[in-house]
Amino acid sequence: MKEIFNMEGVFVRYHEKKVRLENGDELVHRSEEPTELWWKLKEAIKGRKVRVVVYEVEE
Repeated sequence: MKEIFNMEGVFVRYHEKKVRLENGDELVHRSEEPTELWWKLKEAIKGRKVRVVVYEVEE
């Protein structure tokens, strides 16, 4: 096996926003936004058979 990508950071930004509707119900809007790091990973692995292992980094 050969290492083709080794970077650290946030790959996808995730946001939640609660909205109260006119009838009193609450709705949660969720959004995901890929970061530049995500696009670099995508380009590095495009067309390759890879094994992906993910570790959470403590802040």
